[in-house]
Amino acid sequence: MTTLILGRTLAFDADPFAVPPGDAATFEHRGAVVVERGRIVAVGSADALRAAHPQADRIDHGEALILPGFVDAHVHYPQTAIIASWGKRLIDWLETYTFPEEARFGDPAYAAGIAARYLDLALAHGTTSVCSFCTIHPESVEAFFAAASARNMAVWAGKTCMDRNAPANLRDTPRSAYDDSRALLERWHGRRRASYVVTPRFSPTSTPDQLDALGALWSEHPDCLMQTHLNEQTDEIAWVRSLYPQARDYLDTYEAHGLLGERGLYGHAIHLTARERDRLAEIGAAAIHCPTSNTFIGSGLFDMGLAARMRVGLATDTGGGSNFSMLRTMAAAYEIAQLRGTALHPAQLLWLATEGSARALHAGDIGRLAPGGAADLVVLDLASTPAIAQRVACAEDVWEAVFPTIMMGDDRAVAQTYVAGQAMLPRG
Repeated sequence: MTTLILGRTLAFDADPFAVPPGDAATFEHRGAVVVERGRIVAVGSADALRAAHPQADRIDHGEALILPGFVDAHVHYPQTAIIASWGKRLIDWLETYTFPEEARFGDPAYAAGIAARYLDLALAHGTTSVCSFCTIHPESVEAFFAAASARNMAVWAGKTCMDRNAPANLRDTPRSAYDDSRALLERWHGRRRASYVVTPRFSPTSTPDQLDALGALWSEHPDCLMQTHLNEQTDEIAWVRSLYPQARDYLDTYEAHGLLGERGLYGHAIHLTARERDRLAEIGAAAIHCPTSNTFIGSGLFDMGLAARMRVGLATDTGGGSNFSMLRTMAAAYEIAQLRGTALHPAQLLWLATEGSARALHAGDIGRLAPGGAADLVVLDLASTPAIAQRVACAEDVWEAVFPTIMMGDDRAVAQTYVAGQAMLPRG
């Protein structure tokens, strides 16, 4: 069946970090998206597409804005239940909240319950694709991919590997990290809309032998992504220096073990040296900006100037991040950029949360409102609260109309979320 989804549409034609941001997208005040078999067939004016598809089933969202579904490039779904835990910096936060919670994910039923809860919360906030760390337990990976498959979501995930500086019940070995990851990869990678990600948590919780094993696995499966953490906090960097005294810098602890590459995702990447910035850009890797986490845990201020040199994705970093919402994440990215002297344009914020993150994940069929792409969409009510509505009433263009929702919006702004053309939220 052909479906015509009507509303305002905003489709990016170019990277707003490479061209004047206001010129990077095409806006249709009365637009439409044509969907067939889970894919976008056409995007354009409502009148033209109604005429071209007179028999299509119609869903009319009125004045709401249709965008690509949000793409969250760095999350920890097992931390769903401990989101917004009080008062710790990174290392204490891991020991006090994260590790005790992650120890529960050897129970398949518990893992399945949290995976379902997390994905439903993501969908309610307009997020249609995520890249997640799981736990050391293969059960946690199975639960996540199964829950995503049931919802037909495009997701990326992997077993989080740690063989030191973690509780005994959360440690594996170089051998088991390789074997478990390989078995999960062979079971899930490329199955429906699932992609496996090689996942060392970060250098402090892996020995050089484990990093070597995971580097070998990645080299054997170069079409996979690899995700980890890099330069999140200054005390973490000092810890890495003490554990890897021979390394030139933090990034070198990955590079020396085969864990630097074009398909690498390096979460946070706040306190980069000049060499690290140059090397990441040279190799074509992605830095993933986690603004609510960076402020909540007191990590520092990401340099959005990196977007002119390399792939940059945007992420909630659940549960170090303090919100499931990519709208709130965009607002935090704006605030952090302001503190560094840059006012990010609304086009840049929306692009980071959609196509920018999709590019970081090397996913060409999501994050774009364009023919041939997956019909993963979010529909935003741009007057979802009285405070937002009164500001939008005097907006002079689409960017002034959408910016208040970026800064003040939450799940109330999400009128509908579509995954492969299927509505995922109750209508009304």
